[in-house]
Amino acid sequence: MIASAPTIPTTESLEIDIAALLAPVRIGPRDGAGKTCVVAMSGGVDSAVTALVMRERGYRVIGINLRLFSPDDPDHRANPCCGIPAMDDARLTCARIGIPFYAINMEGEFREAVVQRFVDEYAAGRTPNPCLECNRHVKFRHLLERARMIGADCLATGHYARVVHGDAATGAPHRLLRAVDSRKDQSYVLYTMTQEQLGYIHFPLGGLHKTETRALARHFDLPVADKAESQEICFVGNRSYADFVAARRPDVTRPGDVVDSGGQTLGAHRGLVHHTVGQRRGLGIAGKEPLFVIRLEPDHNRLVVGPRAEAAAREVALDRVNFTSGIWPETEFAAAAMVRYRGALTPAFVAPGPTGSATAQVRFTGEGSIASPGQALVLYRDDEVIGGGTILRVETPGRTSYHPNTA
Repeated sequence: MIASAPTIPTTESLEIDIAALLAPVRIGPRDGAGKTCVVAMSGGVDSAVTALVMRERGYRVIGINLRLFSPDDPDHRANPCCGIPAMDDARLTCARIGIPFYAINMEGEFREAVVQRFVDEYAAGRTPNPCLECNRHVKFRHLLERARMIGADCLATGHYARVVHGDAATGAPHRLLRAVDSRKDQSYVLYTMTQEQLGYIHFPLGGLHKTETRALARHFDLPVADKAESQEICFVGNRSYADFVAARRPDVTRPGDVVDSGGQTLGAHRGLVHHTVGQRRGLGIAGKEPLFVIRLEPDHNRLVVGPRAEAAAREVALDRVNFTSGIWPETEFAAAAMVRYRGALTPAFVAPGPTGSATAQVRFTGEGSIASPGQALVLYRDDEVIGGGTILRVETPGRTSYHPNTA
C-alpha cells in the first residue's frame, strides 16, 4: 500500500519557509548536475515554477513554449493559454530565471489530435476531454520527441502529479501518483502515460500545494507570480464550447425532441451540442422529481432524460485502455474508478479484455457514477494511477447506451 502524502498547511496567511519548499523531499533530489531538462512553458505560474525548481535541482534548463492555437481575437486575450501574451510571459519568465527560451509551432499536431477530435466527438454525442488528448499526443509524444532530439535528459511540466521513478536493476516500475494537493491533482488526465514516458518525465510540483507554488514564484520575483489561472478550455477561451463546435459543425444545433426513457416526448432541445450526460439544469422542462440527461441519441437527434436512478451507470465498456505498469492484467481485479476530472472515486471490478485488445469492462460495486461515452475512466489503487480508458458504452438501469467509437 502506498502511503498518502502528509497534509501541509495551505493558508495564504501562514508564513511559508522557502528553504523547506526547496528541500529534496518536496521538489525532488538535486540530481541535475551535468544534465539538461526541457520544460514546457505555457506562460502561467505553474510552468514558471517548474522551470525554477528544475534549475534549483541543478539541471541546465531549456524553456519551450508550444504554439498550439491561434485565437480569432486580434489581441489574443480570449484564449489566455494560446495567444501571444502567454508566449511573452513565458519568455519574460525564462529571462528572469536566466535560461534559454524557444517557441515551437505545433498548431498542426494540436489541430488534428485535439481540436478536430473535440469537434467530432461532440458532434457524435460523446463527451471528450481535450486536456487528456493534448497530454497524450502533443506534450508526451511530439514535445517529448523534440526534447530527445536536442539531447535533453528529461522533460518537466507543471502538472500536479507525482512520479516515483523505478529501478531497472530490481525491475521496479515507474509509478504515477496523485498530487499532494488534492484540489489541484491532475493525475486523471495522465493515465495514458507509458513506462518509457514516466521514466523520462518529471512533475516537480506534485509535492507542493498551489499556495506554495505561488510563494516560490513571489520569492524569486517571477513576472507571472500573481497571474490568474485559466479556467476555460484553452482553445475555446471565454466563449461556450457549444458555440465553438457549432461554428465548425452547424448541424449540431438542429432542434429535436426531449424524451423520457420510455420514449414519451417531454419537450424540445435546441441542439444536442448544448447538453451533456448528467446535466440537470437548463433542460427547459419540469418533472415531479429532478431530471438528468441520461443519454444523447444523435441518430434520432433526441435527448433522453430521467431521474438520477436511471442515469447512474452500472457498468461501462472501455477502449483505448492503458495500464501505467506496462503489464496487461490477466484476471479481474478491484480498483477505485474516477469518471470525471476531480470526481468522486467509486469502487469497481475491472475485467480486462484479451491481451492486445486495449479493452476492459468496469462494473461499479457501489453507487454508480453518471458516465458518458467519450469520457475517460481512470483507475486508482490508493494514491497510484494504475490505468484507464475511454468509455465506449454505458449500461444504466434502463438500458445500454452505445455510441460508435471515433478514435
